[in-house]
Amino acid sequence: MSKKKKKKIKASKEFFFKKEEKWEQVDPKIKRQIQGMDDKIMLVKAKFKKGGVGQLHKHYHSQVTYVASGEFEMTIGDEIKTIKKGDSYYIPPHVMHGCTCTKPGTLIDVFSPYREDFVG
Repeated sequence: MSKKKKKKIKASKEFFFKKEEKWEQVDPKIKRQIQGMDDKIMLVKAKFKKGGVGQLHKHYHSQVTYVASGEFEMTIGDEIKTIKKGDSYYIPPHVMHGCTCTKPGTLIDVFSPYREDFVG
């Protein structure tokens, strides 16, 4: 049986300027912008319109997110909390989580290690 070869990830450039970086439309109400990464860490900005849903999912890596603006109903495991600008949360590996945007806003996600599924 053959093993899937892990993609070699090229470290991103040192500086990111918001006007120069492309946004990826991942859903009609959600777009994201990768702002820096290597094979150990990744920073992603996600903009949500009201009603945008980050589907329930889990992954093997850790995640910390800062709410830069807006309001979200956040589910982590069995808990559901309303989070607003200035709040943050931590997702341990293998814990189900997701959110619904109740007021348009932006989340700043940090993943360790990087999200393979975000890299083309």
